[in-house]
Amino acid sequence: MVVGASFNSVEQNAAFAAKNGYNFPLLCDTERSLGMAYGACDNPKARYAKRISILIDESGRIARVYDSVDPRDHAAQVLAELIDRTG
Repeated sequence: MVVGASFNSVEQNAAFAAKNGYNFPLLCDTERSLGMAYGACDNPKARYAKRISILIDESGRIARVYDSVDPRDHAAQVLAELIDRTG
């Protein structure tokens, strides 16, 4: 399952998801609690989150942290790694 998160409001996230054709949930982390917990920001007043990705395995554990994500090729990178893991 893919889930996204940003610091934007529900309305902003809905417009962004519709514009980009996202077919997955985009969570609203306006309080920055998720961003702080996962290291996407260091300060609860941060204006923007770092572009990171967290792979959580089927038991709920963090399997991999991607500290720097390029949205142009990140999905293909993760898919390739998942295929390698399940071989």
